[in-house]
Amino acid sequence: MNNTSSNNSSEEWTIDSAKQKYHIDHWSGGYFNIDHEGHVIATPKPDDSSLKVRLTDIIEEAKQRNLRTPLLIRFQDILHHRVQSINSAFEKAITEFNYRSRYRGVFPIKVNQLRKVVEEILGAGKPYQIGLEVGSKPELFAALAIQENPKSLIICNGYKDKAYIKTALMGQKMGKSVVLVIEKMEELDPIVAVSEEMGIKPILGVRVKLWSKADGKWAASGGENAKFGLGTADLLALAKRLTKIKLSECFRLLHFHIGSQVPDIFTVKKAVQEASRYYAKLYKLGYPIKWFDVGGGLAVDYDGSRSKSDSSKNYSLQEYANDVVYHLAEVSNEEGVPHPEIISESGRAIVAHHSMLVVEAFESMGKSQKFTQIQKNKNEHTFVVELRELYEGLKSSGKMEAWHDAKEIKEAAQSMFNLGILELEDKAKIESLYWEISQAVVKDFGGRSMIPGEIQQLDENLSAQYLCNFSVFQSLIDHWALKQLFPIMPLSFLDKSPEQEARLVDITCDSDGQVDQFIGQEKQGNTLSLHLPSISGSNPYHLGVFLMGAYQDVMGDMHNLFGRVNEIQVVIDLNHERGYDIQEVIEGDSIASVLNMVQYDENNLIQSMKNQIDNAILNHQFSPSEGSQMLDHYKQGLRDQTYLSL
Repeated sequence: MNNTSSNNSSEEWTIDSAKQKYHIDHWSGGYFNIDHEGHVIATPKPDDSSLKVRLTDIIEEAKQRNLRTPLLIRFQDILHHRVQSINSAFEKAITEFNYRSRYRGVFPIKVNQLRKVVEEILGAGKPYQIGLEVGSKPELFAALAIQENPKSLIICNGYKDKAYIKTALMGQKMGKSVVLVIEKMEELDPIVAVSEEMGIKPILGVRVKLWSKADGKWAASGGENAKFGLGTADLLALAKRLTKIKLSECFRLLHFHIGSQVPDIFTVKKAVQEASRYYAKLYKLGYPIKWFDVGGGLAVDYDGSRSKSDSSKNYSLQEYANDVVYHLAEVSNEEGVPHPEIISESGRAIVAHHSMLVVEAFESMGKSQKFTQIQKNKNEHTFVVELRELYEGLKSSGKMEAWHDAKEIKEAAQSMFNLGILELEDKAKIESLYWEISQAVVKDFGGRSMIPGEIQQLDENLSAQYLCNFSVFQSLIDHWALKQLFPIMPLSFLDKSPEQEARLVDITCDSDGQVDQFIGQEKQGNTLSLHLPSISGSNPYHLGVFLMGAYQDVMGDMHNLFGRVNEIQVVIDLNHERGYDIQEVIEGDSIASVLNMVQYDENNLIQSMKNQIDNAILNHQFSPSEGSQMLDHYKQGLRDQTYLSL
């Protein structure tokens, strides 16, 4: 049950209660916790407990810098730790299984193309020669400029035209390790033609379509019907063609991809075993494949359930690395071929944890006014009298029966109102009494193991709506489009029990602009346990949305012209008086900038407003001084940000 779970008076609320309620120990990966005063803290290096900072302190400093919420906070230290963790896991597996080659990670830019994020990953991955994966011409242009280490790979996926191919080969000619991955047969001829024009032999990879595929939301990106890749017959035909044109030595990489956010480790096991056979058979046919690219898919446990659900995974990072290394080694040993260098494109697992969104919940909208606040009078409608009697007799009567009777009265009252024979005041009293009775019935079922479906639905109907200053379409596009779960919780007051169940609604004018699925202790729910906004007094009531680093930054849309939010990048620094340093501030989009994106020129808008104000002054609608103030307000407003100024 939802509405009763927040107010369990039989147990004293503690910090441990808060940790259990919001499941923080399960999804945070050790990067976030709750301190003894009920504040959420960031611990970007989980192995060092001294490195921690309250999120409310960061928010307050951002406020002093005139950065309002919604606010995106990035922790650069978490990026570094994620890169180190993945490399360490593979190094450990390589040692354990006596693997006679190495691991080389590449970051797929599509997961988060923001330059500062990519540069931080490259910096953290410098000791490991971390590379980049690109899937379009813009991404390739970015990668060539910022990836300066010639020993680090740039893997080129996606469909390619001659300009794409020429740019990639230009990078190779500069001494960079650029691999052109062939996704379809038709790509070979233009690659050969451009490489001959440029006088360079290309470094080629081939993406193979496996029979194995993942489950979940992104399953279609793998398997025999995948958009990209070659089946067995095409793969063999391509290989023979390379031999015929004397380019077999250019075939250096075998690539496969079983889908993003792969929840089940058995899918990984089967895919690696299958792809390993392809590698071994091709190598024995004379193709000197050096790199075995397992693609992406390493999942993030968004809901903390450690399960096969779409928002989770049933394996650890170390288990993933162990299975890749072990199965590739086993097949290579059986086939008598060298152990290839292992490449993974684990973008989500690198960036998801490093950023979080802070939003302000500034209004709670419940079902109805309390009936006790409506004065009783002598001439109340019969329905009102009957509902009062039902409510007053709840303690002695069957609550379920009372609710059924109340529901019947409410529906009859609606019919009478539609016919014009029920007054507005009576309807208001009937609705208020009905919701009071409903609350009592839901509370009565709290804690029971078996709850009727109609009571569960009633429980959801009773939940409040918390109006939050953000746009789901801009900041949580995967929740809207795919119902992706993100951990959400209050950032303070966690030493106090939450009082209300709620859904979150944004400030767009679209009814889809809401968050109505949340992680839970046992299963996902339709509401989130929150405090009443009044608990913070005159201060904002802040909620945190976590694990935001993958895809959300670049896939958000401009619905209602709400643009990018304010952003800060934080580094833990014990030498700093605050224990951390805000190294970079990126202000959110202004109204003028988002209007420009949809072809409204700022100067033209101002000139048009000026002309209209001048005409209104000539028509004596207001004074010249009022007109001047109006134009100044309009100009200033264009420079303001798109979200509400609370």
